[in-house]
Order: sequence, then C-alpha cells, then structure tokens
Amino acid sequence: MNRGNAPKRDWVRVKPGERTAAVPEKPDYDDQKLLTLLQSAKREVQGLRLIHLHMSLLKDKSNLDAMSIKRAMQETADQSAYLQVFSLSNDDVIVLYKGIKFSLISEVCSKIEKLMLSRTQMMKRNPYGEDSLYSIMELSLNFVNVIRFIEGLNKDGIGEGEQQKTKPPITLEELGKIERAVQMFDLSPFMLNQPVVNIQNGEQNEYEYFELYIAVKALEERLSPDYDITANKWLFSHFSANLDNSVLKALNYGVDFLRGRRIGLNLNLSTILSANFIKFDERLTTDLRGNVVLEINKADLVENIGMYKEVVDFAAARGYQISIDGLNDFWVTHMDLEYMAADYAKIIWSDDLEQMSPDEYESFREKIQAQNNCRFILARCGTVSGLMFAERVGISLVQGRIVDNILRKGVLIRDAIKTARVMNED
Repeated sequence: MNRGNAPKRDWVRVKPGERTAAVPEKPDYDDQKLLTLLQSAKREVQGLRLIHLHMSLLKDKSNLDAMSIKRAMQETADQSAYLQVFSLSNDDVIVLYKGIKFSLISEVCSKIEKLMLSRTQMMKRNPYGEDSLYSIMELSLNFVNVIRFIEGLNKDGIGEGEQQKTKPPITLEELGKIERAVQMFDLSPFMLNQPVVNIQNGEQNEYEYFELYIAVKALEERLSPDYDITANKWLFSHFSANLDNSVLKALNYGVDFLRGRRIGLNLNLSTILSANFIKFDERLTTDLRGNVVLEINKADLVENIGMYKEVVDFAAARGYQISIDGLNDFWVTHMDLEYMAADYAKIIWSDDLEQMSPDEYESFREKIQAQNNCRFILARCGTVSGLMFAERVGISLVQGRIVDNILRKGVLIRDAIKTARVMNED
C-alpha cells in the first residue's frame, strides 16, 4: 500500500488484547471571545442573564465535565431567544441566555450541581460567598464585575481578586488626567444599581428602590490602574464631586435599566445645589422626582450642615426623598432623624452590632421602633446573620451582597431568613 501521500500521524504500537487509550482534546478557551462580545454589546445587555458555573472550585474535574455541561445547556436552547456557552481558561463555564423561564434554568443548574457533587466536592465557597456550584444573575446588574473577572483570567490564569497589590495614593497630576478622561468617557458600563429590599413581605421580594452608584474601583482599573483613587480622602472628595456631574450628564441622556424603577442617587451636597443638578431636575416630571432618593453621606452632612438644610428645603419643595448613609449604632441612638427630615437612614452592618451590651442594644432597638417618618435600611449585609439582626431589631429594609445572592437564586428573602433562623436554633 502506498502511504507516500498520506498525512503524517503518530503510530502507537499496541499489544494484542490492549485497547488504545482515548486522548482527550485540549479545549479551546473562550475568555477573549466572551470579553469581546460583552464589550461590543454593553448597551444591549438588557434582558440577558448569566449563569456562572464554578468548575474551578471542584476538587476533581475533567474536560468531559465541560462537554457534558454544554450538552445539557444546548438542550434548553430551543426554548430560548438566545443561549451561548463559554468555556474559560480557569475551567469555569459561563452561559449567556435570554428568554428562558428561571425555574427551567434553575432546574438544569441544580441537576448539573448534583451530578458533579455526587463524585467530587467543592474546595471552597464560590466568589459570591455562596456554597453553590452555580450562580445565576442579571447581566446588566453585574456587567462590570463580570468584565473584571474575565480580564483577571488573563493574569497567568489567576482570577480577579487574587493578585492584590498595594498601590500608591493618587497624585494631583494623575487626578487631573482622570478628570479630563471622564469628561469624554462613557460611564454607563460602570453605573451599577443595588436593590433595597423589604423583608417583611412574605409573598414576594418587594423592592423599595435601587441605589445607583459608580463602581469606582472598576473605573480606577480602567483609567488609572497604577494609583489608588480612594487613598487620599481630600482628592477623592474632589473627584467624587466631578464624578457626580458626569453621572447627572449620563442620566440626562437616559439609562435603559432604570426605566420604571425608583432610584437612589449617591450625591454630594454641593452637587445637589449645583447648576448641573438643576438641569437634571428640570428634565423630570413631578412623578419622577418622587421616585428619586437623594443619598447623602454622614461625613458630608456633618462637614456641611448648613448646606444640608438647604438641600432639605430644596428636596421638600421639589418632591425628592432623602437618605442619610453611613450610620452606626452610636449615630442611630444619638441623632435626631426626625429633625434631620430624613426619609431613610442607612446603617452599615458590622459584627460589632451584635457585640452591643444589653443596655446599648435596647436603646438602639427602641430608637428604631420610635421613628415614624424615617425608615431604616441595614446596608452592606454580607451574611445572613445581618438579615437576622435586622429582623430582630425591627429594621424592614436590607441591602448588600447576601441580598443580591439570594435574589439571584430566586428565593424569597423572608424564606432565607426563616431557614437561617431554624438552622441557628438547631
């Protein structure tokens, strides 16, 4: 037989009775493909959801796992408006989809999780703090975090967050460069929103409003990766005032994912009294102004109490609501929130709240119960213990990473608290 024109191949000598071992092909990774897709479609992410399967956390895994997942996901593609599966270089799998019922997606993910964990185990919690092999999320609410995660994989295959380096504080010269860049920069991919949820509703998750904020660290990585923008308090305060104006400018052109929602705006007092805010205000109807909460940091309030009084009068005249952010138990107990005319007051969750003495706890709880016109929000809740604390002291509104995680799972916040309480009692 003439093999002269045959393609070259490796011949393996096999002994009689032996079978050739199947050599799995090395998978093609989709890091850059997914990154390019997201960057080009950042204005069209409305309605897209994302599944993050944390295969890298499994103790034992193989290329066949990713192939099995692709087959399982593709079986649901006929019922979707869009579905695409991406294999990442750290062994994780990301699925983008649109138009599939959450119950169906959740069922498929649960089956994949059970299949994988039946033969191996997870080595640690996933990056979102969950004991789960999968995370389901709204892409528009997590756009920047997803981009940063994928970009982090390019650093020798190490995920974002594992290569933390101490950066020098930003200089005045560098800040000037950033401010000039921001004026010509599209901020919409860095504008995120986080829900404030009412835990007293047992039938469905009731959203009080969505806090709109700029992902400053993500913006820092894009515009000034070698400096820490937040390290110098004075320069950061100056920068945030300019950033406020950029946010207002972006809102003037409209942000799609804010339509039909009540929103909270993190703004400096000086910004609210500025000409730029007046221009923003003039574009709003009376009804829309009633759906805007002006979030003011406690430090800004203390340093500019006279300006705060002007803002209170302006907000009352125009129909805005006010939230005071950054409070702890001491401020709650000693601040006269009725006099401050605040509609909301945000308490920052900390383990220290559970270390209060019985007298301090009782004073704190009584102050919560005594407020008639001001509603308290327990913010930055990173664990279920924060939600349980809120329930005990009578705080009905919560916000934070654990809230986001529960919502992504499609679980009622109230049910999650009830389950955690039962497990804690056991």
